[in-house]
Amino acid sequence: QVHLVESGGGLVQVGGSLRLSCTASGSTFSINVMAWYRQAPGKQRELVASVYSRGVTNYADSVKGRFTISTDGVRNTLYLQMNSLEPDDTAVYYCFADAREIGKYWGPGTQVTVSS
Repeated sequence: QVHLVESGGGLVQVGGSLRLSCTASGSTFSINVMAWYRQAPGKQRELVASVYSRGVTNYADSVKGRFTISTDGVRNTLYLQMNSLEPDDTAVYYCFADAREIGKYWGPGTQVTVSS
């Protein structure tokens, strides 16, 4: 199994920055994809950014140029640097890991609120 815990959420003003972290433990050697998702009130959960084990990254169009996903290189910690935050970025942010045959895992989430 893989256990994920997010941190770094909070309240920030428009234009501000936050860095989210996700600490992974357990069978992390099986992880081939890690990602950040978010879910705003009344909306479906959506992919924000993902990173594959070989370093390939993907971003939602709404965050390109503002957010950066990265890892510590050994898939134990996932980061999301969020700059130029906007009110529409307000959501609960979830860490996700695809650990192949081990399974797919989610963290409990961390709240990000952007005030205008």
